Amino acid sequence: MALDSAKKAEIIAKYGRNENDTGSSEVQIALLTTRIAELTEHLKVFKKDHASRLGLLKLVGQRRRLMKYFKRTNKDGYQALVDSLGIRDNI
Repeated sequence: MALDSAKKAEIIAKYGRNENDTGSSEVQIALLTTRIAELTEHLKVFKKDHASRLGLLKLVGQRRRLMKYFKRTNKDGYQALVDSLGIRDNI
């Protein structure tokens, strides 16, 4: 269920500040959002996969913490990121 390298490189190119930027908050939030979407689709098919459900909850919590930090440090960038990813602003 991990992201393949081509999809990961595409996300990094879109949200990164430069081509080598893999650790900024924007990139991390975008990568987590993609993984969350894939896990959500997986759990729609395999409803009894509780191990993956726990992993999903951990990813959501990690993304929430990153979004909270990013909103506190860069409010305009946060709003643009939330709009481009299509996720709710509930922080």
